[in-house]
Amino acid sequence: MDEKKKMINWVAGISTLIVALLIVIVVMEPKNDGVSRAAASRAAALALASKSEILEEGPETSYFPAEIQDEWYVKYMDYLYEKGYLDPEQCPATEESALSPVTYGELSLWTQKVSGEQEETEGKKAKRNVEKAEFWKFFDGFCALADPDGNVKELETDIYGTPDNVEAAAPWTAYTKDGKFLFEGLYLDSCIDKTVRLLVRDGDILKVEEVVSGEIVYENAWISGFSDQKVTIFIGNIQREFPVKGVLKDEEEISGQIGDLYLKNGKPVRLVLKKETITGTVLAVRENEIEIEGYGNVPMASNFKIYRTYGVLKEQQKKDILVGYHMQKFVVAGGEICAALTTEKPEIDNIRVLVMTTNFKSLFHSELTLSCDSMAVLEYGDEKEKKTLSVAAGETVTIQADDARLNSGRMIFKSANEGGMITVESIERGQGTPVYPGHMEITREEEGLLLLNEVDLEEYLKRVVPSEMPQSYALEALKAQAICARTYAWRQIQGNAYSKYGAHVDDSTNYQVYNNTDTYDSTDSAVNETFGQMLAYGDSPVEAFYYSTSCGHGTDGSVWGADASGTPYLRAVSIDDKGKTMDLSSNETFGEFIKNMDVEAYDSEFSMFRWNVKTTSRILDEKIGGVGRITGLTITERGPGGIARALKVVGTEGSKTFTGQSKIRSVLGNAALTYNRKDGSTSTGWDTLPSGFIYIENEGADEDQVTTFTIYGGGYGHGVGMSQNGAQGMAKAGKSCAEILRFFYSGCEVVDIGDMS
Repeated sequence: MDEKKKMINWVAGISTLIVALLIVIVVMEPKNDGVSRAAASRAAALALASKSEILEEGPETSYFPAEIQDEWYVKYMDYLYEKGYLDPEQCPATEESALSPVTYGELSLWTQKVSGEQEETEGKKAKRNVEKAEFWKFFDGFCALADPDGNVKELETDIYGTPDNVEAAAPWTAYTKDGKFLFEGLYLDSCIDKTVRLLVRDGDILKVEEVVSGEIVYENAWISGFSDQKVTIFIGNIQREFPVKGVLKDEEEISGQIGDLYLKNGKPVRLVLKKETITGTVLAVRENEIEIEGYGNVPMASNFKIYRTYGVLKEQQKKDILVGYHMQKFVVAGGEICAALTTEKPEIDNIRVLVMTTNFKSLFHSELTLSCDSMAVLEYGDEKEKKTLSVAAGETVTIQADDARLNSGRMIFKSANEGGMITVESIERGQGTPVYPGHMEITREEEGLLLLNEVDLEEYLKRVVPSEMPQSYALEALKAQAICARTYAWRQIQGNAYSKYGAHVDDSTNYQVYNNTDTYDSTDSAVNETFGQMLAYGDSPVEAFYYSTSCGHGTDGSVWGADASGTPYLRAVSIDDKGKTMDLSSNETFGEFIKNMDVEAYDSEFSMFRWNVKTTSRILDEKIGGVGRITGLTITERGPGGIARALKVVGTEGSKTFTGQSKIRSVLGNAALTYNRKDGSTSTGWDTLPSGFIYIENEGADEDQVTTFTIYGGGYGHGVGMSQNGAQGMAKAGKSCAEILRFFYSGCEVVDIGDMS
């Protein structure tokens, strides 16, 4: 009720405002400072809808003539024409009309549309132009009705620049401390170097509410130049030049430093330089602090900045600080890190891996027992007083969560001799008790102990490739796997997903399985023969996804909900020498395809190429529930290659729809199910379906009203990128590593890791 009353009050308030505005018009001659129809339309459209909705829901053919359809205002006015907020007869879709002031009659129509009120403004009053101040008063009320979900938000920010003072700025782009925003149709030049309050929606400024302050501080700005009493600073990814005569007490060379520039009404009044720096390997990047070797945990200032100072100068993000590497110089002031300077291109040669418990059940261990095949050392203690314990070859060291040696931070266990191997006695892997190269770091978290293995990237790959692909496979297939694994690892190192723990990846299928089997000469050769090689599309490493077995057709990068145009090299094609795209979008067509045991593909000889399984409504109810007795299962949407995108579950008391191949595989899977494979063998114990390439048949209900469903499927894995068994089939057919990779990653080339930026 309260919301309804509030809505009624807003409607009444807007109607009253329009009446009041009309009275003003009668007694006063309006000033010639109106708002253009283009600018008003943009504000109204963005109050009603997001930019993507405006583009999607606009007319198929623009109301405007072709020669001006690229103008910024066309999409907004087209949207209002389509939704009935603008009348093309009263307001023609022309440049002259767009640049003319909005009228009270149009605001009256907008009020009717957004509120349902029928009151109109007629005659001469309707044709009068609305003054700027009055339009923005009206807009506040209109916005409240048009945007009940609060998508339009208030933002207080500092404006660094616009195209008025930034030569390289894109049109209608404002640079602020909160990022870039578009301000089409608005005037912001008077707001530069000021703190302002704005109304914004996503990346668009709808209205300038007020200038909050003419005093501003550009904190932790990179000083990129100083000459002729002018300082050039880099802030918000733009360069600005300011006169600083009389501002600097010490006018020594200041280029290449961090400073705070104080401005008042756009003029510099003080420049404070920050000269103290520290360096060291980054061990962890947490929410409010960075752990640096030799300094421990150092807090970050609230306005912490990161600049890349080599190559093209650019502002970076916290995720660009790579753990395990020493490529930043940190500027400190008042005991806090106020800026990080990335001074050199990262030379990716090590990877930091979290070692999980037995069966990869958890990152966190209750206890760890380590040994080494040679003399080892255990280092611990704070940064001021490091302690070292010598450990004889074969002697075990056990660390528990309450170990007092962890009170001062991380412990490091490493061989005293180069090449020594560390055994983790407290866990098991596929080959038994695992042995690791590199060194181990132990930290304590609330959930338990973390074990981190820092290892040379190539040594890591020698333990990934045999864990991900049988060592008996052809060398060219193993080489393709090695290049994919190296590319994937490189992207994960850059991604820094585990930076708060000081790691890049873990050793499970969450990333790439690491050290779950022994190493072999064949897989070592595959890594050695592809040393430093990665797969790139243009200048960037690819998303080198791979999976076990196809169903005879792959899918594209949209399988996880992303826009497939971002990964054009991941194609949905048949996994055969034709590599063509088949239309498998209908249930009938896909059913015929997936039930055909004679489909020819590079991996059609593998047992998981075709499989089927029976499940029941009783089994399905364990994961689904809430629809009564389940009576029907239907794939209602399929993605490229026929992969299931949406599953409708119908029951006696309702229905549910599940979307995404991962979710569909999960809700239909059950460890009790037995799968019949192409070669006549069976498998059980899988909690999720092997793939999302499925077709479902309803076998009807028995006397107990239990319905049986047969699921026909093909392949194992997500179906994106390289089929590992497809690669083996290609290698056996005489295809080279390069040919295999070009087939699965269209338009990509093998490059050296040193060429990646």
